Amino acid sequence: MSEWTPRRFYEQATPTETSGGYGIALDGHRVMTPGKSALVVPSRALAEAIAAEWQAQGEKIDPGSMPFTRTANSAIEKVAPQKDAVAQMLADYGDSDLLCYRAAEPDALVRRQADLWDPMLDWAAASLGARLVPVTGIMHAPQDAMALKNLADRVHRMTEFELAAFHDLVAVSGSLILGFAATGPDHDPDDLWSLSRLDECWQEETWGVDEEAQALALHKRAAFLHAHRFFVLSGAD
Repeated sequence: MSEWTPRRFYEQATPTETSGGYGIALDGHRVMTPGKSALVVPSRALAEAIAAEWQAQGEKIDPGSMPFTRTANSAIEKVAPQKDAVAQMLADYGDSDLLCYRAAEPDALVRRQADLWDPMLDWAAASLGARLVPVTGIMHAPQDAMALKNLADRVHRMTEFELAAFHDLVAVSGSLILGFAATGPDHDPDDLWSLSRLDECWQEETWGVDEEAQALALHKRAAFLHAHRFFVLSGAD
């Protein structure tokens, strides 16, 4: 039996100004989250992106083709009720950041990690007030407590909509520093994604491309780039 999907029941999807921000109306009726909360976002630009997803639907509504709607729903229903816990969970990535765990060999990989990852650690020290120190191997080595506090304070200042996007920027890349870099104008998000895959790319160069792993990487890249766009739009007004 085929899975049931809702049919399109409206003609026009439009952003609307409402109490607390911007909503989306379907023929004048406001969109609700799956849990029946009002779908209200902080910027018109984000509301326009969500409305565009609804407008682009065909005869049947495909939730899988609506990432902005899905992330906004998560911000309202999943992040907001436990905002401090989500923020701390993401901040904890700083103590085991991908950029800090380096290979002992071969020399070419060691040099590549230093050449590409050290500048990001320098950027974090200058821009975020947090100097993280790289170590060799996979054993955990605690980072400076003040550096971690500075990073955590920044995470906790984010809104629930920023955190919903920041979650994917950090969790998909494995790096709190790359996540922060993706929230500002100084770095191209595609370049940051490539930095997060440095070790995987090395393995591909050495042993060849695994098609299943490559497909997963493309999926994660799309999630990372969407999260970057959602973060930017959430603060666009």
